[in-house]
Amino acid sequence: MLTLNNLKSPGSTRNTKRIGRGQGSGWGTQAGKGHKGQKARNGGGIMLGFEGGQMPIYRRLPKRGFSNAPFKTEYAIVTLNQISEKFSNEEVTRANLVEKGLLSGRNKNLPIKILVKGELNSALTFVNIEKFSKSAQEIIEKSGGKIEKRESK
Repeated sequence: MLTLNNLKSPGSTRNTKRIGRGQGSGWGTQAGKGHKGQKARNGGGIMLGFEGGQMPIYRRLPKRGFSNAPFKTEYAIVTLNQISEKFSNEEVTRANLVEKGLLSGRNKNLPIKILVKGELNSALTFVNIEKFSKSAQEIIEKSGGKIEKRESK
């Protein structure tokens, strides 16, 4: 019986390249390493960023200032358009967003931010959502919706 574990096609496997096994193999004498030099030696090679002894660029460039990258907060972004497609008149919470498939993978644990992009037709209550853009907040309030911060037990 043909199954995935015994599936074979011609040319699907190749013999390993056996280097340094004599002239007849085609990989004898220098074994594909050329003549002498650092890279021909056993264990030879140069580190990443090595520039032949010249001062490498990562040491020539000044390292000054501050980068906020390690400390920035990433948000899982959900648009009003996506919400209006999936929700009618229920509460919008993290659990509901995950259940309806708007948050998945890593975004399930990130703080949520609601952005505009689209319209909101129904009056929805947003519970414990971390951030809203100003225009999104205005649209939610115009449509009769509410933004609530409830304490979790």
